[in-house]
Amino acid sequence: MTAPLPKAGTPDAAAAPSTAGQQPHGFLLPIVGGAAVAHLLNDMIQAMLPAIYPLLKTNFALNFGQIGIIALVYQLTASLLQPWIGFYTDKHPKPWLLPLGMVMTLIGIGLLATAGSYPMLLAAAATIGVGSATFHPETSRIARLASGGRFGTAQSTFQVGGNSGSAIGPLVTAAIVIPYGQAAVAWFMVVALAAILLLSRLTRWVMHHGTAKAKSLSHGHHEGLDRAGVIRAVIVICILMFAKFVYIASFTNYFTFYLMERFGLGVQHSQMFLFLFLAAVAAGTFAGGPVGDRIGRKAVIWISFLGVAPFALALPYANLFWTAVLAITIGLVMSSAFAALVVYAQEAVPGRVGMVSGLMFGLMFGIGGIGAACLGKLADTYGIVWVYGVISFLPLLGLATAFLPTTRKK
Repeated sequence: MTAPLPKAGTPDAAAAPSTAGQQPHGFLLPIVGGAAVAHLLNDMIQAMLPAIYPLLKTNFALNFGQIGIIALVYQLTASLLQPWIGFYTDKHPKPWLLPLGMVMTLIGIGLLATAGSYPMLLAAAATIGVGSATFHPETSRIARLASGGRFGTAQSTFQVGGNSGSAIGPLVTAAIVIPYGQAAVAWFMVVALAAILLLSRLTRWVMHHGTAKAKSLSHGHHEGLDRAGVIRAVIVICILMFAKFVYIASFTNYFTFYLMERFGLGVQHSQMFLFLFLAAVAAGTFAGGPVGDRIGRKAVIWISFLGVAPFALALPYANLFWTAVLAITIGLVMSSAFAALVVYAQEAVPGRVGMVSGLMFGLMFGIGGIGAACLGKLADTYGIVWVYGVISFLPLLGLATAFLPTTRKK
């Protein structure tokens, strides 16, 4: 059950005229799709930051540790704020906070394009992180409201928008920013403006239909877990999120450096491989939600982690061709777990959609940020190739799935 949202300006939001496909229990593809497109635009901007790390490394004479600190500042800013924003808006809905958060992202892009020092780079990363912290819990709530009860499908559709943006971001960066320099980052302000317009339309929909949708989804929800069950579930989810997102962080932040060092590729060529991996992540994410609706969340989590383990263990020893094949396979299989983890957590603590979504996305950014910083330090000390050998064992932590308690329908 989601927290009540503001009623429409009309006396009865539930009685507002509806069009075909906008029934209380229907899956509203225009709304879920709009949230997914907004996620694509948002994460295209977020993916631009790690994609310009090689450029910043050269321009500002940075080492891997300093690159990791930039990632840490951005991701910790996003992760620490997200659950608190979700917790607050569960009790005190603020629909217009969503487009206002994207305004912060717009400001951050401007700072990044004009930064002339390392502290300014950190300030730009933190500002973009604030925008991301507002975006994820609130837009995830909209996708759930429009799901018609198909929570996994809605969450995976929403998430695949973000993964698609993460895959497109490096390509756009390679085409626009890498050839023309840091100032060309300002072109991403056009993307942010488009996102602001789209989020404003989604916000108006929530204000007119949110209460009716929340009531229609309140019937037949999961009963949740008791206190001990919630504690156990949180511990297991943290372990799984650690394994997943530290491993994913090694690709999003350092895969280009790995390919450049091990195989002698150039920046633009190596980012094509990163695109293949991120595109596979998007495809796997999209599949994970509907499959979870059919066979259960825990089954998808099992498949996601243990299914990817042999490929992860083989990756550090593969040639360039098989590195591409294994990276695509890893992206497809491992990414299927995230929608299942988010929906599982929402079912475990019903009525706290914003807080749970913020916590899950916050964990994703926080763990990814800490992981990126630590991996950067290890790469400075032992080399990036050594790092990929060590992290290949992380998917084996998926064995912790055995300890996840089962949620039940009322």
